[in-house]
Amino acid sequence: MSRSHQEQPLLADSFIEEDEAQETAYDSSEKIVVVGVDESDNEDNWGRVPPFSWKKLWLYTGPGFLMSIAFLDPGNLEGDLQAGAIAGYSLLWLLMWATAMGLLIQLLSARLGVVTGKHLAELCREEYPPWARRVLWIMAELALIGSDIQEVIGSAIAIRILSHGVVPLWAGVVITALDCFIFLFLENYGVRTLEAFFAVLIGVMAISFAWMFGEAKPSGKELLLGVLIPKLSSKTIQQAVGVVGCLIMPHNVFLHSALVQSRQVDRSKKGRVQEALNYYSIESTLALVVSFIINIFVTTVFAKGFYGSELANSIGLVNAGQYLEETYGGGLFPILYIWGIGLLAAGQSSTITGTYAGQFIMGGFLNLRLKKWMRALITRSCAIFPTMIVALIFDTSEESLDVLNEWLNVLQSVQIPFALIPLLCLVSKEQIMGTFRIGAVLKTTSWLVAALVIVINGYLLTEFFSSEVNGPMIGAVVGAITAAYVAFIIYLIWRAITYLPWQSVTQPKTIAHSAG
Repeated sequence: MSRSHQEQPLLADSFIEEDEAQETAYDSSEKIVVVGVDESDNEDNWGRVPPFSWKKLWLYTGPGFLMSIAFLDPGNLEGDLQAGAIAGYSLLWLLMWATAMGLLIQLLSARLGVVTGKHLAELCREEYPPWARRVLWIMAELALIGSDIQEVIGSAIAIRILSHGVVPLWAGVVITALDCFIFLFLENYGVRTLEAFFAVLIGVMAISFAWMFGEAKPSGKELLLGVLIPKLSSKTIQQAVGVVGCLIMPHNVFLHSALVQSRQVDRSKKGRVQEALNYYSIESTLALVVSFIINIFVTTVFAKGFYGSELANSIGLVNAGQYLEETYGGGLFPILYIWGIGLLAAGQSSTITGTYAGQFIMGGFLNLRLKKWMRALITRSCAIFPTMIVALIFDTSEESLDVLNEWLNVLQSVQIPFALIPLLCLVSKEQIMGTFRIGAVLKTTSWLVAALVIVINGYLLTEFFSSEVNGPMIGAVVGAITAAYVAFIIYLIWRAITYLPWQSVTQPKTIAHSAG
C-alpha cells in the first residue's frame, strides 16, 4: 500500500486520549490486557487484523454473556410461559427472530463502545444539549427501575417457592437487595471473577430449565415446525408483541457499550479495533444462542402442559410453579423446586446486572466519579425502595401482581426509542466512529429493525391505554403526554438526520500512520 493514512480519520480525538476528569466505565488498572505490544505492531501493518486465536476469544468472552442475562430475566420468562401456554409452539419462530434483532442492536452497542472508548450514556451527555440529555437520563432511569422491580419481584417469588411460602414477598425483596453487596464483593476480585459468577448463574438456569424440558418431554416435531414456520393469529397477537417487547431492553443497550471496555484495546490501530469487534461479535452471538435455547425450554414446557387448557390464560410468574407441580407431579426432585431454582438464578443475575447498568447510566449522564460502593448503593436504593412499596401493596393477590407487570412492561416499552435512536445516530456518524461507522446496508437494516421494534411497542401502548384510560380528563392528560413523547422522538430522529453535535469534542482525529 503506497497511499499514506495520514488524512484518514479513524477515531475521534477525545476518544484516543482519555480525560482523567471524565467518568469512565473501567479504570486502566481494571481492564484485562488481551494484546500486548509485539513485534508485529508496526506502521506497516497498523490496519492488519491478527489471525484468529482461541485463547484471545476466551479472554474476550464475558461481556456478551452478561448482556445476555437481560434476555433471561423474570420478565422474559413470564413472556415465555404465557406465549407457550396461550400460543403453544406457534411463536417460536418469532422468538428466534426477536433474538436475532436483539443481537443486531447489541452488536451496534458493542461497536460504539469499542471504537470510541466511551459508553452510550457518556456519548449522550456530550452529544445532546443539557435539556435533552436530562430527559434521556430520566427515561433511562425509569426503564431501569421498571426492569429492576420485575427482576426483584421475580427473585422474591422464587424465594417464596423455595421456602414453602414461609418467606413473604417483602422479605424476599430485602434478601434480593443484598445482592448489591455480592456485586461489590465480587467486583473487588476483578472483572473475570464477576463474569465467572454470572456464567455459573446462566449454567444454573440452563440446567434447571433443561431438566424441566426433559421432565415435560415436549414434541420435537412441533418445536421444529414452530421455529421454522411463521404463524400468527389474532388470538396470539398480544403474546407476539410481548415476546418482542421483552427481549429489547433499554438499559441493556447502555450496559453492553460499557461492558466491552473491560478489555484493553489499542484504538490507535485499526486492526486491533477490528479484532476486538470480531471477537465480541462471536461471543455475543454464542451468548444469545444459549439464551435462545433456554427461552425455548421454558416456552415448550408450558406449551406442552397448558396449551389449549382452561388454565392457559391465568398462568403468570406467581402461580407457574404451582401449576407445573399439578401438571407434571413431584418425582425424585419436584419440578416446582426446579422452576424455583431457575427463577432465582434469573432474578439474582438480572438484578445484579441491573445494578451494573445503573452505575454506568448514572455515571455517564451525570459525569459522576464516585466510589464503587457509593454508586452501587445509590443505584440499588433507586430500585429497592419502590420495589418494597410494590411488594407490600401487591402481595395480596396474583391478579394485582399481573396488573403491575402490565404497567411495568408499558413503562419499559415507552423508553425503547430513547436508547435505540441515539445509538443508531451515533454509530452511523463518521465524526464519532471514523472508518468504523456502519455502512448503508447495515444502517438501513438497523433503522428498519428499530422502527419495527418501536411500532410493535407502540401497538402494545395503544392497546393498553385504550383499555385502561377512561374519562375525558384522563384522556386529555394522556393525549398531552403522548404529544410531548412523539415530539421528542421526532426531535431525536431530526438530530440523527442532521447531526448537530452539542460540543466540539468529536472532530475527527487524523492518525499519523503511513504505509510503506
